[in-house]
Amino acid sequence: MRIKNVLQYLERTAQRLPDQIAFSDGVGGAALTFSALLDHARRTGTALCRQGLTGQRVAILMDRHPSMIAAMLGAVYAGAVYVPLDAAMPDARMRDILGRSRAAAIVCDEANCHVADRFDLPVLNAESLLTEPADEAALARVRARQIDTDPMYIIFTSGSTGEPKGVVGCHRAVIDYGEALTSALELDEMAVFGCQAPLYLDAPLKEILTTLTKGSTTYLIPKKLFSFPVLLLDYLNENRINTVCWVSSALSAVAALGGLEARPPLTLRRVVFGSERLPICHYQAWRQALPEATFYQLYGPTEATGMSCVWRADRELLEDEYIPIGAPLDNTGLLLIDEEGQEIRPVMGEPSKTGEMCLRGSCLTLGYDHSPEQTATAFVQNPLQDAYPETLYRTGDLAYYNPHGELVFVGRRDGQIKRMGHRIETGEIETCALRVEGVNLAACVASDGAGELRLFYTGDADEKDVTAVLAAYLPRYYLPSRVIKLDTLPTTPGGKIDRRALAKE
Repeated sequence: MRIKNVLQYLERTAQRLPDQIAFSDGVGGAALTFSALLDHARRTGTALCRQGLTGQRVAILMDRHPSMIAAMLGAVYAGAVYVPLDAAMPDARMRDILGRSRAAAIVCDEANCHVADRFDLPVLNAESLLTEPADEAALARVRARQIDTDPMYIIFTSGSTGEPKGVVGCHRAVIDYGEALTSALELDEMAVFGCQAPLYLDAPLKEILTTLTKGSTTYLIPKKLFSFPVLLLDYLNENRINTVCWVSSALSAVAALGGLEARPPLTLRRVVFGSERLPICHYQAWRQALPEATFYQLYGPTEATGMSCVWRADRELLEDEYIPIGAPLDNTGLLLIDEEGQEIRPVMGEPSKTGEMCLRGSCLTLGYDHSPEQTATAFVQNPLQDAYPETLYRTGDLAYYNPHGELVFVGRRDGQIKRMGHRIETGEIETCALRVEGVNLAACVASDGAGELRLFYTGDADEKDVTAVLAAYLPRYYLPSRVIKLDTLPTTPGGKIDRRALAKE
């Protein structure tokens, strides 16, 4: 069967495994089998068609719950483009996203109707939409007009300016990503995911796509558990979760707070991490706790649908070595381009110089919604060939090839700091700080406007001890102006360390 629409995966899996749990919250509150998920999505799609929303943008404002996934898929059935929101967002940000996306309506659950009512848009109750019987003829007419480059969703990211940018994803890119990722991670219907990511980001596409394509099961872990590592690990064991795809800071927090010793996650067999650098000490702690598990690091931007590179932990790493991001996924092209516009290639046995990672292929999204200038800046003609139009996405991320020929992420092009005439990477300062006994997490940032480097950390270590270790290992121009101990480091809604917030401290 030729796949040109993501919904074909759901239809195929629901026919094969109708009674298997697709999505659950894991605490007895709610679960949807594949047959129920398909039914809910078709009913929602029919109702949205009858509201005249085919071809429109539909915001989804619901709790992190299996029903939100059904509503998103329902929008796809209607031929609409879903725009996921989160009730915890400030009203100003939601209003900005609704305006920028030109949303025609908001689908919400009962718990969030009072939030949706604050905005000047039609509000559709998700539970009420489910009372509409599925109209197979109407849905078939929508499907017949769809092609694989049609937009499917708009995910908003803040970017370096702090203003929301709407990344438009299409079926072709999502299908390509899902096929490549499930193959690289060796995923099948036996996978039981513990999903950490909020549903309004692109990150949970890993779990959602694998669930739809392979017939696996995804548990949506309650957010509050990530503040209590022992309870979180109890949840993994109780639900027999064998696969996690988490941001690196979530793994770090569990390791740093002693959760692995108190409640080893005995059912875990696959640990996947990414989105930011995982300290080698926390990586080693997880590997020691789970010697039978397979570990993967992923890398990739929202603009390339999700993750673009993968490294499988198949060798021991040195204490001062960065965890590689490996190599591109199947059917993803990656060019490492230096400041002169020339491609950098790996040379086995020695590290390469650093360049910017640029991506090409079906993995690329359609660009930024209603923002041709931003799109033209980031999605550019491949500078290495001029025979025909070929789009590259400039990630703004820097990397090099290590002596094994593996890509190693260095940092952001716009986050590189020049100090005392030297270019430095704050990640090296953080790595050094994590060598200090009693340092659990570390983040080095330049303060807004002042150009002052400050290192923030959590743990029992004394500030003087941290400063002494930094001075012993780092050149003078690398040393932060201040070393500051905090009880906790702020995080973004997606679980990453919030460096923008730290820069304002």
